[in-house]
Amino acid sequence: MKLCVLGITLVLLASARPPAADQIEETYQCLRDAVEKKDPAEVKTLVAQLTPMIKEATAAPAPDAAEEKKAWGDHIAYLKSIAEYCDYALFATAVQGSPAVTVEFVSLLEQQNPSSKYLDEAYARYFVALNSTGAAAKIPAIAAKAVEHFPENPDLLSVLMETTYGKQNDRALNYATRLIAAFSKPKPAEVSAAEWDRKKAAELGRAHWMAGVIYCTAGNFAKADSELRAALPMVAGQNAMTGPALFYLGTANYQLAKMTLNKARMLEAVKFSKESSAIPGPFADQARHNAIVIQTEADRMR
Repeated sequence: MKLCVLGITLVLLASARPPAADQIEETYQCLRDAVEKKDPAEVKTLVAQLTPMIKEATAAPAPDAAEEKKAWGDHIAYLKSIAEYCDYALFATAVQGSPAVTVEFVSLLEQQNPSSKYLDEAYARYFVALNSTGAAAKIPAIAAKAVEHFPENPDLLSVLMETTYGKQNDRALNYATRLIAAFSKPKPAEVSAAEWDRKKAAELGRAHWMAGVIYCTAGNFAKADSELRAALPMVAGQNAMTGPALFYLGTANYQLAKMTLNKARMLEAVKFSKESSAIPGPFADQARHNAIVIQTEADRMR
């Protein structure tokens, strides 16, 4: 029987360990070998064998003797580390395999431990794999369930923001706000700086844009102005978002100018409206009309 270094712990705890300890240790070592060989079938089989053994062993009653309790506690901690390795084995196999393998093994990890720390990193790859295997329709439901365990995960929040926008705007705004907050935190250690910057630029711009549009249509013009100004540099060159952003900025600043009798802000509303009218799309004609009307009102102001 091959023993890993940590396996020595089980030998030292011979008086406290259950009869299945040797079988657990052997299966654990086989699982480590299977992960190293990148053998999905073997990993799946061994995790399925090892998990119930660990659950049974950790559920066993602790010894009554005080002198045995410390050894028993160490033994339980070691078993829990093996359980965590089972999560890792599924994760490592998922991210190194084909899209079909990724889908299968992330799903297995969700079933085994829906709050596993490895899932927090896995969802981005999982959603890409679901898309490429023709199962994209499953993504919203998966994200809605997973966000209960990972409320700050940008990949989950982005999916939920997009799927609720235009249908349940209160929820979309909540997800957008949480997504913005998630990107204000330090980069996750497992994500490269380049990947994080790319994700941040794309998703943060979209979140600010969506929040701004929702705030404006709800009549919260101050927050709309703030969010849309933040979005503009991030969505530059994307006419489908830039045109509406400028249109709603014109609307928000016009309304704020009327409330405060601020001519400078009224003129900003004209500028934003003119810029929106220059971008081809469904907002261009209305923005052109708005620019004329707002300019007339600005001319009347002192």
